[in-house]
Amino acid sequence: MDIAWNDAELARQIGSGNDREAEAELFRRMAPRIRLYGLRHLRDEHAADDLAQQVLIITLEALRAGRLRQPERLVSFVLGTCRMAVLDLRRGARRKQRLLDQFVADQLHTAQTCAPHLDHERLTRCMQSLQERERTVIVMTFYDEQTGADLASFLGVSEANVRVIRHRAIRLLRECMGVAA
Repeated sequence: MDIAWNDAELARQIGSGNDREAEAELFRRMAPRIRLYGLRHLRDEHAADDLAQQVLIITLEALRAGRLRQPERLVSFVLGTCRMAVLDLRRGARRKQRLLDQFVADQLHTAQTCAPHLDHERLTRCMQSLQERERTVIVMTFYDEQTGADLASFLGVSEANVRVIRHRAIRLLRECMGVAA
């Protein structure tokens, strides 16, 4: 059955009861307009689709409840609902960004206050106080990121010996830096 309703008749038909054909006609007429509004203002296809769904649900609920006082202004109601929904989305996005910025700032502040201050001059003196082989193992392990096998091959010792040298060198560095083990 093909019925040609104007906007006011369509709004009244939906408001009068459970007319699925009138609701389908509302969706057919309004969904492309709402989606276009969403694309223009949100610049994202998925967000525009979500907006269309949200606005159509709000419109349908308002029509079913008889909250639309001027049925002939259905299009204005739908576009006004679009505008309000976009404003709500933007407000939510700004709020989310502010919270994220605040959380990151709090985390940076916490990390800065909890992290010990590294005394580079003292570390340099401590590294110079190590024997050459211990210093080589530390530098090649933590600066050059060499494996124990690479170090063993380079130094001509076993991997177990490299681990012992590294362990002792780290202990000496901690003692020199005044850091508890």
